[in-house]
Amino acid sequence: MTQWTVLGRPECSLCEQLLAELAHELSPAEAARVEVLDVDQDPALARKYGHRIPVLLADDEFVCDYRLDPERVRLITGTRS
Repeated sequence: MTQWTVLGRPECSLCEQLLAELAHELSPAEAARVEVLDVDQDPALARKYGHRIPVLLADDEFVCDYRLDPERVRLITGTRS
């Protein structure tokens, strides 16, 4: 099963929107396992992604930033809509 990670900040409306849209693309079990990290809590992540949040990673690989790319998520999960 893919490990999904969202890099963001507390009270970030774009982050909340991406998480909500991602939950619609994933199974309930996968959606419940999405890890949310505060990018500012890790200096390396803050340097790499600090100005482009939210960022979605799948197994630590970049998927998209700012807005959810549902097509890329579907390619990774192997689903179609």
